[in-house]
Amino acid sequence: MSRLSIEVPGRAQTVLGGLQRDMERRINASQPGLCPVDMSLNFLRLCHAQTCGKCVPCRVGLNQLAVLIERVLDRTAALEDIDLIENTAQVIADSADCAIGYEAAHMVLKGVRGFREDYEEHVLHGRCICGLSHPVPCVSTCPAHVDIPGYVALVHEGRYEDAVRLIRKDNPFVSACAYVCEHPCESQCRRRMVDDAVNICGLKRYAVDHSQPMKAPARAEATGKTVAIIGGGPGGLTAAYYLSLMGHDVTVYEQRPKLGGMLRYGIPDYRLPQEVLDRDIAHILSAGIKVHTGVSIGKDLTMDEIQTSFDAVYIAIGAHNDKKLGLEGEEAQNVISAVALLRNVGDGEAPDFTGKRVCVVGGGNVSMDATRTALRLGAERVTCVYRRRVEDMTALAEEIEEAMAEGCQILPLQAPTRIEADAEGKVAALWTRPQLIGAYGRDGRPRPGDADAKEFRIPCDYVIVAIGQAIEAQAFEKVGVTTSRGAIQADHTSSVPGVDNVFAGGDAVSGPATVIRAVAAGKVAAANIDNYLGFDHKIRSEVEIPPAHFTNTPPCGRVNLKSHAHPGCQGDFSLVVEGMTQEEAHQESSRCLRCDHFGFGSFKGGRNTEW
Repeated sequence: MSRLSIEVPGRAQTVLGGLQRDMERRINASQPGLCPVDMSLNFLRLCHAQTCGKCVPCRVGLNQLAVLIERVLDRTAALEDIDLIENTAQVIADSADCAIGYEAAHMVLKGVRGFREDYEEHVLHGRCICGLSHPVPCVSTCPAHVDIPGYVALVHEGRYEDAVRLIRKDNPFVSACAYVCEHPCESQCRRRMVDDAVNICGLKRYAVDHSQPMKAPARAEATGKTVAIIGGGPGGLTAAYYLSLMGHDVTVYEQRPKLGGMLRYGIPDYRLPQEVLDRDIAHILSAGIKVHTGVSIGKDLTMDEIQTSFDAVYIAIGAHNDKKLGLEGEEAQNVISAVALLRNVGDGEAPDFTGKRVCVVGGGNVSMDATRTALRLGAERVTCVYRRRVEDMTALAEEIEEAMAEGCQILPLQAPTRIEADAEGKVAALWTRPQLIGAYGRDGRPRPGDADAKEFRIPCDYVIVAIGQAIEAQAFEKVGVTTSRGAIQADHTSSVPGVDNVFAGGDAVSGPATVIRAVAAGKVAAANIDNYLGFDHKIRSEVEIPPAHFTNTPPCGRVNLKSHAHPGCQGDFSLVVEGMTQEEAHQESSRCLRCDHFGFGSFKGGRNTEW
């Protein structure tokens, strides 16, 4: 008789593994409008089931916490019980034998402190104060609140021009976003509970690639009011577009020779071809906007002159200045910023990196753009140095994968310490300090710290710095616009406190962010500037959405766009990612659950047809 045998998963274990994957999908797809108290209770129950039960704080305490939270949801608790929940969670966190119990209690502790008003609302009124005005999750998590189920349904019907018209109700940069949007909508797609998120961004690209050019809708009756937009990037042009449709006389002042901002001077052609961006800009300008390029505020024109000449001013200058590393040797020749590199490429003044060794410092999308651009400019070797782990990088996962496929070396857990220069004052090497990943910080990522290891020398000819961007605000500070930590201070309505008729938004206020967030800021500014000028215009679309039909939608694989990233990309700035075929677009659009109609959408308020 054999003493041992090969263990294989039993039927029960196999089924349990499948249930765990299903649960993981549902947790990842948790919607922004769900009751936070109810979600905390369910997470607590899950954590309680995972503990070993050895110590009293876990075995008894976590169960008592669940009972207390149930009383809050049942409206049998008093306000004092909220304090009891907090104190009980703190005791468990302090006395649990292992980190599993601590983390379970700490999760409740963060919740009761973070959304205490929700607990109080349940106790006092027996209701949840989560945003019932939110429509479907993908719409509410899109910063511009684009009608996503609507245009996905239109793509499915083959009505591509109508899909583009519907998107432009909330986002005039439909083509650019179809190519470079970070698609936060997909993170909350309810289809993830079934299999995987619908490829929303890919379907948008299919729509714009198969639609014909269109002029802007008819403008409202002229108001006689004038608005100046400072900055011709996505945020500024979005505000200009909607304000012009509202009937206001809009003038855009742009410092660079061409419009587009960071879309033109910060995103390489292999991601966003110039003709795609020009398509959006041509449509926006067809709304009757005046444009002055090559105008620098503070040099060619003062902010005071603009403020007194226009009824309202919107500052959307973007963050085009680079941040310094603050290291020894940073003043050496061939230390350049990623922003300057990408801007020069956009201006047609690309440097020649043929045969050079390049180090890029940073882990965001800009660093990936600089890395992949350096490869295309002929660099022999490009190394991206990042002080955290690869999984902690803020760049899109597909950008990291494509950079590595093209031959970039990513060197994680290395913090730059100094730049070595040769006898001629040129970069010779980048020195780094190995890092040890440590405790989690407030941003939800583990913090790195110096490891007990020797410094590491990376021979290189160029160092490209991609650690952040800043704004040039001196010209605006002269009229009373306040700044803090390199950003203009403005409230959530885009109004600049203490300065009459001046508004600000986008990267100038939030710091470097995504294209869709700049668009959203421009949309908010347009609505509030219109109100400031004494009007209440509405932006709407007359596109009729196809009716939803109940269909059987079993689990189905997601259609991903195909990438042509390869090591031999020197000199090749052609588009890397291929769009969907008609067959793929039809299948992918059929995966949409039409949450705008079935259950969630009708309960949460349905479709917003105007703003």
